[in-house]
Amino acid sequence: MTDERDHDLVAEEGRPAAAVVWLLYILSIPSAGTLAIVGLIVGYVARGSARGWIRTHFDQQIRIFWQSFWWHILPWVIAAIVAVAFGPVGLLALLLPLLVNLILLIWFTVVSVFGLIALVQAKPVS
Repeated sequence: MTDERDHDLVAEEGRPAAAVVWLLYILSIPSAGTLAIVGLIVGYVARGSARGWIRTHFDQQIRIFWQSFWWHILPWVIAAIVAVAFGPVGLLALLLPLLVNLILLIWFTVVSVFGLIALVQAKPVS
């Protein structure tokens, strides 16, 4: 009986840390993204000892952070190039990154909520 309980504890190692990361991601909007960076750091640190289905949560958390990060930056770079190239008319291009960032914030939050739900249900994320 002890071996089975020890096996279950090893399989669950990292679960609290994964929950913390999902919660930090969910709370990142009111913190202007600061908590998402903290969550990323926690995810990188805790991922090393995680095994099995819990490891999929850390992999997904790190993946969605970097996807969101680059998709937040890219529209601003494109808009800046368009604004410089087309002058005052190009300034309208600055509205596009605002829309993209809003969509990304919603996506990031929804994915984080679904990730937390999967963690509570002891399921891997894909």
